[in-house]
Amino acid sequence: MNPIFAAAEEIQAFCRARDWRFCFIGGLANLRWGEPRLTRDVDLTLLTGFGSEARYVDELLGTFRPRIEDGRGFALTHRVLLLWSSEGIPIDIALGAMPFEAAAVERASGYSIGAGRSLFTCSAEDLVVFKAFAGRDRDWVDLEGIVARQGGGLDRELVWRELLPLLELKEDATSAARLRALFESAS
Repeated sequence: MNPIFAAAEEIQAFCRARDWRFCFIGGLANLRWGEPRLTRDVDLTLLTGFGSEARYVDELLGTFRPRIEDGRGFALTHRVLLLWSSEGIPIDIALGAMPFEAAAVERASGYSIGAGRSLFTCSAEDLVVFKAFAGRDRDWVDLEGIVARQGGGLDRELVWRELLPLLELKEDATSAARLRALFESAS
């Protein structure tokens, strides 16, 4: 079995057993919606809200090993919990609380990985928002693949409705223009 899928299934089973709201983002979602690329970790958003993060972090640390010293403190400060799966695959858990993150989890759906197995990933539109907001070089390469593969099937109105307020919060004056150019080149 693919070790990344196995790690994703492990954390998904953990979250589902607790009725936690989550979805996979990053490389796993990119496999579904964009141009497949090698991914070495599992990324997900876990809805914790504001103020109750410690309960989630402590429960996760009761089962999974932290990847850094004082993983708990780092998670509570930076809202990202860095863990190892039981087989040594990195797992990055964003502690979600923003309305966009809650909406992304609500819009998420199953992605078949074969043999009756599936992973709960964000939508293509939400992946565009996550990646444009993160704005790393690798994210823009992924965005090119998502836009090329999904083409006119993307709900661009949804993307803009979710992305523009986030870019304003971040005071990012360039990503919207860059994404517009990407959309126009794919039209």
